[in-house]
Amino acid sequence: MSGRSRLLKLYAALSAPRQQALLEYAEFLAAKEPARVQAVAGEPLPIPRPDEESVVKAIQRLTRTYPMLDGKGVLHEASAQMSRHLLQGVPAREVIDALEAIFRRHFDAWAAENVAPVRSGEP
Repeated sequence: MSGRSRLLKLYAALSAPRQQALLEYAEFLAAKEPARVQAVAGEPLPIPRPDEESVVKAIQRLTRTYPMLDGKGVLHEASAQMSRHLLQGVPAREVIDALEAIFRRHFDAWAAENVAPVRSGEP
């Protein structure tokens, strides 16, 4: 059975809300396919977290907030959080809090390697 056939079969077996979540996740993944422009700034972009947000929208927002991050490592962890939400029923707010921490941790590691520290007394 091809991947497409398996996906369609799995999609048909899901409830309407889970089908919608799967579509949002697929749209998120599709958006990651084009080549990304690497950010040169050493700080995250100031994109505020809305009061109400889906997990997929949070991943999209965080990806835009931290454009300097290589998506592979962080998206692996983000996918695990998405699975917790979709398969284990973990509330979106809890998963989004975890996603915020994951992206921040990856940014801190990136900054430690790529941003020169500013020493006091230097221009």
